[in-house]
Amino acid sequence: MSEKLLDGKGRWRCVTVGFRMSPEESTMLNTKVYLSGLTKQDYIISCILEKEIVVRGSPRTYKALKNTLCSLIRELNENGSFTDEQRETLQLIVTLIEGFKDNAELP
Repeated sequence: MSEKLLDGKGRWRCVTVGFRMSPEESTMLNTKVYLSGLTKQDYIISCILEKEIVVRGSPRTYKALKNTLCSLIRELNENGSFTDEQRETLQLIVTLIEGFKDNAELP
């Protein structure tokens, strides 16, 4: 049995949950987690509890967006089109960038 752990908000997190995914689902989950800047645990818990996932602009999220966009551009140049998963990733990036723009403080 795993050791009981008290998290930063005073909650006991002693229950482990595991589930199976296809390789494609796992890739999409990892991409969304990477772009969100959250831990995988925090991302999944937020999704399950239907909480709004807030992505904070930081050098880490900027780098994740840049790297993922560069990867998508390489794929487009090599294959001439996107897969459904790549299209979904691109839509997520656009949504994140629009959110950053909407939340930017204007002078």
